Amino acid sequence: MITGDIVVVDYHKGNLQSVVRGLGAAGGSAYVSDDPSDIRGSRGIILPGVGSFEDALAYMRSTGQADAVVAAIGNGVPFLGICLGLQLLFERGTEHAQNSSFGGEWVPGLGVLEGSVTRLESTKLKVPHVGWDQAYLTQNGRVCPLLVDVPEGANFYFTHSYALADDVDERDVIMRTHYTRSFASAIWKDNVFGVQFHPEKSSRAGLKILQNFVDIVRG
Repeated sequence: MITGDIVVVDYHKGNLQSVVRGLGAAGGSAYVSDDPSDIRGSRGIILPGVGSFEDALAYMRSTGQADAVVAAIGNGVPFLGICLGLQLLFERGTEHAQNSSFGGEWVPGLGVLEGSVTRLESTKLKVPHVGWDQAYLTQNGRVCPLLVDVPEGANFYFTHSYALADDVDERDVIMRTHYTRSFASAIWKDNVFGVQFHPEKSSRAGLKILQNFVDIVRG
C-alpha cells in the first residue's frame, strides 16, 4: 500500500527520487505516483521539473493527471511546482510551440495562474541558465509561508532555458532572479506555490523551503 503525505507526480520524464529524498531529509513523507487517483487523494502535491513544456502537458492530459492536479488545487490541496512544474501552472508557453500538435505561437498550460513562459534570450550570457544564482524576496515573499526563515538573496540551483514572462500577476510573485532579464523565480497564490530553481539540489536554503512545504501540508 502506498503511503505518504505528499505525492510527487510522475509524468514519465525522468528520475524523481532526488525530490523524494529531499522531502525525506526535510521531515516529510513522500512517494512517486502516476495515478490520477493518488493525486486527487493526496494531502500535498509536488509537480517536479523534468522534460519540456509540451511533452509534459501532452502526457498529463492524455492520462488524466492534468485534470487531477487542477481539481486537487481547486479543493485546496497544497501544491508545489518545481522548475518546469512551476511553468506548467501558467496559461501558455513558447517551448516547442511551432512543432507542437497545437500549432501556432503558444502551447496552452494548465491555466491555474495567469501569465506566460518564454525563452531566456541573451547575446552575452549562456542559455540554458545553469548553476547557482540568487533569489530576492518581494514584499509578498516576506510573508509567504513557503519562505519562512529563507534569507534575502539566498543562492539556489537553477537549470532552465525558459522562465516566467512579464505578464505574470505581480501579486503572485514572491521571489525574483536576474539573469538575461528579471524573472519571477518563485510564486504563491492561496494553496499554490512554485519555484523556478531546484530546492532538492539547493543545500540549506532549498532544504528549508522543502521543510516549510511539509509544514504547510501538515497544517
